[in-house]
Amino acid sequence: MTAPHSGYASEIYLQGMGGAKPAFTTDTSALEASARERMEPGPFWYVAGSAGSGATARANREAFDRWRIVPRMLTDASTRDLSTTVLGTTMPAPVITAPIGVQSIVHPDGELATARATAELGLPMILSTVSSYPLEEVAAANGASARWFQLYWPNDEQVCLSILARAQAAGFSTLVVTLDTWLLGWRPHDLDNAYLPFLTGEGLANYFGDPAFLAGLAKAPAQDLPAAVMRWLPMFTGTDHTWANLAFLRDHWDGPVVLKGVQHVEDAQRAVDAGVQGILVSNHGGRQVDGAIGSLDALPGIADAVGDRVEVLFDSGIRTGADILKALALGARAVTVGRPWVYGLAHGGQAGIRHVLRSLLADFELTLALSGHRTPGELTRDSLQAR
Repeated sequence: MTAPHSGYASEIYLQGMGGAKPAFTTDTSALEASARERMEPGPFWYVAGSAGSGATARANREAFDRWRIVPRMLTDASTRDLSTTVLGTTMPAPVITAPIGVQSIVHPDGELATARATAELGLPMILSTVSSYPLEEVAAANGASARWFQLYWPNDEQVCLSILARAQAAGFSTLVVTLDTWLLGWRPHDLDNAYLPFLTGEGLANYFGDPAFLAGLAKAPAQDLPAAVMRWLPMFTGTDHTWANLAFLRDHWDGPVVLKGVQHVEDAQRAVDAGVQGILVSNHGGRQVDGAIGSLDALPGIADAVGDRVEVLFDSGIRTGADILKALALGARAVTVGRPWVYGLAHGGQAGIRHVLRSLLADFELTLALSGHRTPGELTRDSLQAR
């Protein structure tokens, strides 16, 4: 049995006997409001904001509320084990940190803090292509821990190949390809603040240190930042790849490939036909298409259609341990969590991330146990009831 994550609650209570309290809230659903008080408007809304009216972000949360847990009693749940293996990656719980870009706008340590915090807890991290630090530095901070790499698919083939080769050399085992962000959605908060950190070079470390990218510049980015940004911008946006293009990535990545952004059953079936190993059901946290379905609403149909042939993972809207349980019960093998730990980063860097993730894991384990389950594998749709 793995060490109980729920022990974090006991730690907090024992520290309280000496007068100590957590540095900030253990209520992971309340972190956004707390972070807003600490962050400048541009960075805060870049993290918290959504596309258009915010309808998709609201739909993500409403989808969770439409399912309720049905606790079972006397199931001998006093001993729990949350550990699992996903696509060859062993993890102490079915939780992975989502690929959040340009983390330096939240805290100077950015992705380095995330790499160290996840390594402490043994959780896998997914590094975004638009990292504030080069992937090699993040890998070094992550040590021997499990890490996956998220790809914003460049439309320059040589740059794409170079980044993939660097990621594999740095020990990233699984490739997570984001499909839904070949253009930036209409994001009113960012537009109202005229805030796009990439235009000042933030989040572009993986490009600015890449030999294939630099080969297309007359001067180094430090000498001519506008030229470097203008080389990057059309490379990042404007090209919607096709299913046929996936063969290129499969041929140049020696490991599992996961497609992130799948919301339709037919797309999930095409992903299986294309030979990928995983699907990440996600709507980018509501940041791309306004008025789209909640990610959790898409999950059961996709899991039913292809869950016996590929690993189905879930993203978008998770805030609590109960949310994790619901996603697993509806067919996800594991979940990725984004905004909550980013708010933890804003509160306290590496220690802030650790606190948020430990809180989520403890909440999940306690919810699992008190609903009558010992392992995530025991969760089924019968564990829930639709409202």
